[in-house]
Amino acid sequence: MFGKRIKLFKLLGFEVSLDFSWIFIAILIAWSLSEGFFPYYFQDLSTQAYWIMGILGALGLFASIIVHEFAHSLVARHYGLPMKGITLFIFGGVAEMGDEPASPKVEFLMAIVGPVTSLLLAALFYWFAALGKESIWSTPVFGVLQYLGFINGILAAFNLLPAFPLDGGRVLRSILWAIKKNLRWATRISANIGIAFGILLIVLGVLQVLRGNVIGGIWWVLIGMFLQGAARMSYQQILTRQALEGEPVSRFMKRSLITVSPSLSVKELVEDYIYTYHHKLFPVMADGKLLGYVTTRQVQEVPRSEWPQHTVGEIRLASSPDITISPQADAVEALAQISRTGNSRLLVTEGDRLVGIVSLKDLMDFLSMKVELEG
Repeated sequence: MFGKRIKLFKLLGFEVSLDFSWIFIAILIAWSLSEGFFPYYFQDLSTQAYWIMGILGALGLFASIIVHEFAHSLVARHYGLPMKGITLFIFGGVAEMGDEPASPKVEFLMAIVGPVTSLLLAALFYWFAALGKESIWSTPVFGVLQYLGFINGILAAFNLLPAFPLDGGRVLRSILWAIKKNLRWATRISANIGIAFGILLIVLGVLQVLRGNVIGGIWWVLIGMFLQGAARMSYQQILTRQALEGEPVSRFMKRSLITVSPSLSVKELVEDYIYTYHHKLFPVMADGKLLGYVTTRQVQEVPRSEWPQHTVGEIRLASSPDITISPQADAVEALAQISRTGNSRLLVTEGDRLVGIVSLKDLMDFLSMKVELEG
């Protein structure tokens, strides 16, 4: 979903990142508020005042989205769901889960807390605006507070629409899931509604463009395309999960291992292994013992001119739970671990002994074969 990201800060154990697309949307929001919204509703202020209001309004929206996503993340963590972090991107923000909710109740509570938080923020900002309207707040401060109350109300209302993967769509899925006890069926129904809603937004966006509202129409089209794609992807993820569920990692891991010695030079690693086998991760072994692993990321940190002078043993990383998995582990667990950590390959170990390697490609090849044979 995301491109390059900037790590902003870590709070309450959650890492908050910024997708580069958000820079574009932040500038667009600040500009539209400064040149359109605030001059229309609060007249006779200076250009500088409008731009300060616009920037503060954009920053307030930024903070409101973070609070909204933090609410999702805190509830998810309370119920044991692994969270990868929070990322702000062009269409808002998302709390990245490493797994699906365990029950309809968890899904419902995790979904509904977002809109409820936005409604509380709306009420809080409106209360502050009303408190200072007749006393201490200047017009610019009052205007920004009133805008933040308004925009949080809009965020709550939009997210409550029963179109997956919006919060309202997740609430709908939890209800359908509870009624029929079938997550796949509930996801299919709510995802189809999300796809239909996305198509509706695209049609409305095209009509807006034809009526002359080009920028507004383009945004409706982009949001519709995003919702439609996200709904389809969510359903495909459920199908993938159910097809892999119950299959042990040992069933499709590679047992013929390509390992490297710690005494190997970085140059030899690149030329004889990375360029030959096209893997981004190699186990580091000595005397039959797993010492850790080395990836192309570690190689990139060594200047090319120094490759002959450094060895694999110097740049290797020690094995950790993020990179290792048991051969008896469920395939769904392996897929979730790959998604959560970003490691495309996992070392399959029994104790301190390396018995195989499993990659995302192995999972997808197995999935393709299983679907072809079993439907």
